Amino acid sequence: MKLITAAQAEAALDYGELVETMRAAHRLPRAAVDDVYLEEPDHGFGPNGLLVRPAWQHGQYLGAKLATVFPQNPDRDMLTVHAVYILFDGTNGKPLAVMDGTALTWYKTSCDSALAASYLARRDATILTMVGAGAMAPHLIKAHLAVRPSLRTVQIWNRTPEKARLLADSLRLPGVTIEVVTKLAKAVSASDVISVATRSPYGVIASSDISPGTHLDLVGAYTPDMREVDDEAIRRGTLFVDLVETAMLTGELLQPIDAGVMTEDDIAADLYELCQGTKPARHDDQEITIFKNGGGGHLDLMTAQHIYGVYQ
Repeated sequence: MKLITAAQAEAALDYGELVETMRAAHRLPRAAVDDVYLEEPDHGFGPNGLLVRPAWQHGQYLGAKLATVFPQNPDRDMLTVHAVYILFDGTNGKPLAVMDGTALTWYKTSCDSALAASYLARRDATILTMVGAGAMAPHLIKAHLAVRPSLRTVQIWNRTPEKARLLADSLRLPGVTIEVVTKLAKAVSASDVISVATRSPYGVIASSDISPGTHLDLVGAYTPDMREVDDEAIRRGTLFVDLVETAMLTGELLQPIDAGVMTEDDIAADLYELCQGTKPARHDDQEITIFKNGGGGHLDLMTAQHIYGVYQ
């Protein structure tokens, strides 16, 4: 059994290559997935949690990610999420590898969004706005650029502009202009692609600011009381998800369903259907497309399999 460190896992990952690995994996029969989430009482920072996320691509691989979520960790100069992944042979159950899951999670999440954008974002998109400047933000920016090289301007907004500036200063993106913006509504209106990675309990993006033809990538909300766009945006846009089972656990879908704004039937397609070509993607350049990145153990398994393949 191999032990793959954080440095080794990150060295094995490339945004463009992982997107193509995920695209190919989504053309296979659907993997079996499940989630177990244990939560500690909220101590004022948001509840701490342990997520166990197994998946099984029958006849190939199976595995599980164990991830902790401690919202107060940034105040301790620590990451909010820590994770490990255990990969098994899917035909005989033999353990194959234990690997650090931090880089796996960053790349898996960002490439999930980028794979969706390769179908849903306009091919002539030039302006990407990143809302939120946490640990996921640089990965989301780079993954979107990998599938839409037409993006030549990146705007970064964060509730604290100083953090947005630190992120902007850390990025090295040849040929791409990076701007820190303080007026979110104006930045959203000018955007072709908007990636949102916050833990907002309300719709930080207002429908009235979204221009026709925009693609929204909603990443941050992962509990029923979190969401990143308002109800009107859900009404205006065409909604896509990576996997219904995981997306339906988030406030992004649960809250508008509870309000009567949408039903589960309003989901146009998931990533399996987009990659297999059984459902249409963007119809025209005026359509607003919305992708809810809910994650899912199948994506972790795809990424772990990709890493393991490099060191096999």
